[in-house]
Amino acid sequence: MTIRWATLFLDFPAPDFEAGTAFWLEAAGATRSEPWGRADEFATLEPPEGDACLSVQRLGTGGPGLHPDFHVTELDADSARARELGAAVVSEQPGLRVFTSPAGAPFCFVRHREGQSATPPPARWAGGRSRPDQICLDVPPGAFEDELAFWRALTGWPQTATDVDEFRRLLPPRGFPVHFLLQRLDDAAPGAKAKAHLDFSCDDVDAETARHVAAGARALRRHRHWQVMRDPVGLVYCLTDKDADGAWLARTRPLES
Repeated sequence: MTIRWATLFLDFPAPDFEAGTAFWLEAAGATRSEPWGRADEFATLEPPEGDACLSVQRLGTGGPGLHPDFHVTELDADSARARELGAAVVSEQPGLRVFTSPAGAPFCFVRHREGQSATPPPARWAGGRSRPDQICLDVPPGAFEDELAFWRALTGWPQTATDVDEFRRLLPPRGFPVHFLLQRLDDAAPGAKAKAHLDFSCDDVDAETARHVAAGARALRRHRHWQVMRDPVGLVYCLTDKDADGAWLARTRPLES
């Protein structure tokens, strides 16, 4: 399986779609594409430079969330492989397959289009630089090891450690636009499913927090390496102290197992 690109979709209920989109356009420093999709339910957040890897979706039902679309070269064969590894099929459409992971996290496979290859650089602000560039899967503790094994097998990316025990990172190929992190939750309600949230890399977490608060977000909890935020329509995300230019990747080493 070859995953060539990824697009992270911010999913908003219909009543919150415009407010959610407006906030994320400002937070990411992006411009909004023309609507697309069967019911004009999608829009791309276009970066000033590079190829887009962030989009928004207007939902018919459900609350706000985040899911990744992985762009693959062989849609049918790669989808069959995902099923063999334990993914559950939600729907099949021309050019699109919708799945959930073994722990219940939604994701999609789409057919890769040539030309998506240039990772957007960080946006520059008065407080430094930032970039929305990471998906973090929050996984109930009892499902964590199986979920990690699934994503390692699905992507073929090596596992890396972090300096926080509850996290494991999968290291995509150089130039891939999205970083991939799994977090083992301390506890979870019975039957809870894995959920994804978006992380920003930024030069100055506190300055970036102030910028997001001014745009309408709420600061929730400060940790050593990150700040937990909530956007104006209820979507939780984080601001992290990873180098916004990706320099930290050169210091990352895969684990042997």
